Amino acid sequence: MAWYNSETTAQQVGLDCQTQIANKTLLVTGISPGGLGAEFVTAVAEYEPACIILATRNLESAEETARNIAAVSPAVRTWPIELDLASMNQVKEAAKKIEALGERIDIIVNNAGIMASPYSKTVDGIESQFGINHIGHFLLTNLLLPGILKNKLPIRVVNVTSNGFRFGPVRFEDYNYGDGNKYNRWIAYGQAKSANMLFSISLAQKLGSQGLVSVSLHPGVIPTTRLGRDLEMEDFNELRELDQTLGYISEFKKPFQFKSPSQGVATHIFAAFHPSLDSPELNGAYLMDSTVVDPKKVQSWARDTVDAEKLWTLSEEIQESYKVLLRYDAGLTVALFE
Repeated sequence: MAWYNSETTAQQVGLDCQTQIANKTLLVTGISPGGLGAEFVTAVAEYEPACIILATRNLESAEETARNIAAVSPAVRTWPIELDLASMNQVKEAAKKIEALGERIDIIVNNAGIMASPYSKTVDGIESQFGINHIGHFLLTNLLLPGILKNKLPIRVVNVTSNGFRFGPVRFEDYNYGDGNKYNRWIAYGQAKSANMLFSISLAQKLGSQGLVSVSLHPGVIPTTRLGRDLEMEDFNELRELDQTLGYISEFKKPFQFKSPSQGVATHIFAAFHPSLDSPELNGAYLMDSTVVDPKKVQSWARDTVDAEKLWTLSEEIQESYKVLLRYDAGLTVALFE
């Protein structure tokens, strides 16, 4: 396997994975121009995937990204799909539209997200960072997987997280932070990013035997993307203060290491396509700098299998009103929704 680091670019990993990219069909969330999702799909287009499904809240943004893909590789099919992760009802409708396309999906990249936002709730009453970054993706993925797994072909699910998981675990008893009274935007971001990692672990445990590989990744700090563009220097200083308060002295002392968008999505490409990740022992892994991170370097709340199962149960309970029944046992995969 090639040796990668924080300076590795999308082109470097793409060249190494061009055989794995060719003729594949991807579903990617959060692909508005200027974001990592758009950077990822445009970089991948050079290596001739068959189809890219572009799921985002704003269809005009998806159509612009589709035009950018066509400029790189006109042969790649693109399907813009409206997806609002803050509404479980709309996620359900998006899943139906995606299934109606009739495309056989090989890779799902749950890339969309928000970061350190002021306190708000989704339309379903869930704290927005947890609701958008995790719950929406949990529902979308699980609604699509039964149809995908029926093909009995390999499938990868990539969850884009962040090393911000270190700021806090999932608050199983109070994920809404006392209706906002106990809210800290960065600790809530930590909860959402920890959830992304635990989701990959659960998928690997439940569906690894059916050919599913799931990993999570930290793309790095990319200040020029849509996600990071609104952050001011005082926001980074706030991060340093939180690291110091939480006892992360090494994080507090070291300078911020910024990446270019191409360097950021190199890990997306590695996660979605690199053949080394087909090794069963790496299923559920956390990646950074296009490399597998030693689990011992990850806080227990973001890698514990018991917490992963608790999160799965909580996520199902939150979605109970949507009558989603998910069964992954004895090789049986069923999803029923009304």
